[in-house]
Amino acid sequence: MNLKRIFGPLLTVAGIVGLIYSAYLFINSENSDWKTTLVLFILGIIFFSSGLGLLKSTDDKS
Repeated sequence: MNLKRIFGPLLTVAGIVGLIYSAYLFINSENSDWKTTLVLFILGIIFFSSGLGLLKSTDDKS
């Protein structure tokens, strides 16, 4: 069982969710702190890019 094939999509989806949630907090800025929004945005970018990297580097051996 290749763990890269599992973690790639999971990290990509987690990154997308983090980016969407940080955009939502940015739009409704009266309810959130800017530091929280920035941290979520950076984590979303990290998760999304690492997930895409895993998806690209995983060979499809069937």
